Amino acid sequence: MPRSNRPRRPTGHGARKGAGNKWTRAAEPDADLDRTRFGLAERQSAPDGEWNIRRISPSRAAKDYTCPGCSLVIKPGMEHLVAWREDSLFGAEAALSERRHWHQHCWNTRNYRYRA
Repeated sequence: MPRSNRPRRPTGHGARKGAGNKWTRAAEPDADLDRTRFGLAERQSAPDGEWNIRRISPSRAAKDYTCPGCSLVIKPGMEHLVAWREDSLFGAEAALSERRHWHQHCWNTRNYRYRA
């Protein structure tokens, strides 16, 4: 009888129903889609400087935040964005610690005037 090149299926107490190997096991499609749509920060130029913008998916929004544009609360589960300065005077770490959560509309319509 010819030999088969197919791997043997696990038997006994080591076998788990529905567990595939790393090639046949499907990744979570929602996690990959969220990572693609929301994971990377983009850079934006504006009259008030260079900004890094990262979109936050509804599944990753876990806390209440106050939007600096409208002073309303961004509730958990609401899609929004996080913005921090790229060209901070005190360096990248200080800019990252001063990041703010914005509604998408508030960010797009923000006022560029400097507050004194």
